[in-house]
Amino acid sequence: MRLKHVVEQLAALAHADRLAAYRLLVQAGPNGMPSGEIAENLAVQPTRMSFHLSTLERANLLRSWRDGRRIRYAASFDEMRRLLGFLSEDCCGGRLEICGHLAESLEAASSCDEREAPAQ
Repeated sequence: MRLKHVVEQLAALAHADRLAAYRLLVQAGPNGMPSGEIAENLAVQPTRMSFHLSTLERANLLRSWRDGRRIRYAASFDEMRRLLGFLSEDCCGGRLEICGHLAESLEAASSCDEREAPAQ
């Protein structure tokens, strides 16, 4: 990954509302949630949430698609794995006694199967 891209992604996550939305969408899985539902769950005004979701989408951390009259958002799990991989690359010089089970957790996450969004 390019360092500039990583910095953009971390900057996008460096806001309480955006981080909460991202974590909610990771929990929601590949089918994601409508933007209004995200705003409601997090008690954030819909227009403000749209701004935050756009920021995360520009950083490639989310993907969106139209579902009837609504826009659904979902975490980009491939991009999440790339970011986590970059952050933990060469963790502690490969010394497992320091990193603990982080390497195993990341390996298990990289083998997860990301399903596509429903057809538009």
